[in-house]
Amino acid sequence: MSAIPEPSTDATAPRALWERHDKAEPTPLVPLTEFGGAGQVFVKDERGRMGLGSFKALGAAYVIACEAEAGRAAGQVFVCASAGNHGLSVAWGAELFDAKAVIYLSESVPEAFAERLKAKGAEVVRVAGSYEDSMEAAAKAAAENGWQLLSDSSWPGYTAYPHRLMEGYLMMASEAFEQMPQAPTHIFLQAGVGGLAGACAAYFRRVWGDAPEIVVVEPEAAPALYESIKAGKFVSTAGPVSNMGRLDCKEASLIALKGLARDADTFMLLSEEAAEASLATLAAKGLETTPSGGAGLAAMMSLPALGPDAIVLTILSEGPS
Repeated sequence: MSAIPEPSTDATAPRALWERHDKAEPTPLVPLTEFGGAGQVFVKDERGRMGLGSFKALGAAYVIACEAEAGRAAGQVFVCASAGNHGLSVAWGAELFDAKAVIYLSESVPEAFAERLKAKGAEVVRVAGSYEDSMEAAAKAAAENGWQLLSDSSWPGYTAYPHRLMEGYLMMASEAFEQMPQAPTHIFLQAGVGGLAGACAAYFRRVWGDAPEIVVVEPEAAPALYESIKAGKFVSTAGPVSNMGRLDCKEASLIALKGLARDADTFMLLSEEAAEASLATLAAKGLETTPSGGAGLAAMMSLPALGPDAIVLTILSEGPS
């Protein structure tokens, strides 16, 4: 892991870039009282981010914007695998900067999401099998066609783009820091390959130090970070398809893994039932989302009450499908 970079903690570049964009308004921090057994709960609501409906708008599109500033985006073909929102960010970024997007989707990704990608001008390619199968197909297509692979995961020899992509997420983290009335005692961060969790945990440790307990939440069916941390090294995992589809990743990003091994206190596995059961409660609070988008909140709700002194920060990472 020595050649793998740690997550960035400097939000200056993404904020400077996106604040020139007319859709770059901060997303709200929603306070909840007497919720989930905690004294105060604050929800960073990413459902309206850039008009794309998820925090992922800050990632791949930021990479493409940086490439455009360097004169390398126009006419380029960016290819990726996606469980949904990452692909939408690639498609939007390509649309903004006169590039082309080719998105590989596994068979479990809903067709409605494929149609959203096509509406942004992306070419969609379906792949039989899992998200990991779609990643392999995207990487093969990039190599065979001379396209630029833009993954939200990282592995040996492929770190520059995902490192910058995670840097883009720091806009969200820095907004949350500015919006919080005081430092949280607990932070719940859901994880797929770990980009959101790794970026936010690194930033929050820089600004709040060791005081908050940072809990990383994964599906029981996709415990990529949990098993790697337990083994003390990167390991691939296996499991059934999760209803937390955006988090259903069986292999962690190495940049995220390196950062979270340092920054996270606890790695927690969330059951399919607990993720699904939380949705009605969240909807009643005006926080309609998916099992993936609300996984951090669902994890907090599934624990014994944290108590009246607990100040919790979570991220509602996407809107309802």
